[in-house]
Amino acid sequence: MQNTNDDLQIRWWKLEEKFMKKFGKKPDVEAILFLIGIQEVRNVKKKFTKEQKQDLMHVAVCSLLSQSGYYKIEGHDNEGWPHFEQLKPLPQYNTIEQENFLKDHILLYFENIGAPFAD
Repeated sequence: MQNTNDDLQIRWWKLEEKFMKKFGKKPDVEAILFLIGIQEVRNVKKKFTKEQKQDLMHVAVCSLLSQSGYYKIEGHDNEGWPHFEQLKPLPQYNTIEQENFLKDHILLYFENIGAPFAD
């Protein structure tokens, strides 16, 4: 019987493979968070400041964790950036568990929206 971490890793490798085909290189979790942030803000400008990149990754994390009820969107500011309210405390995980928690939410996100890849 396969354990949950093995299943997560297999699904993660499949997602990485899709990114490889689309962009020509394997992304890390931060790069994927950045792309999700851009998609959520719907901002396709070419250059972002370091602070904007961090903000995009924060938007991505909040969007991802809203799938499990940790956050909910409160609305958007005058520049179109979403703002979130935290609804419950995040689980206390070590670094590896935290990364797996995020990866699982990233996979769920792409399963739910069906983008940016077509099978």
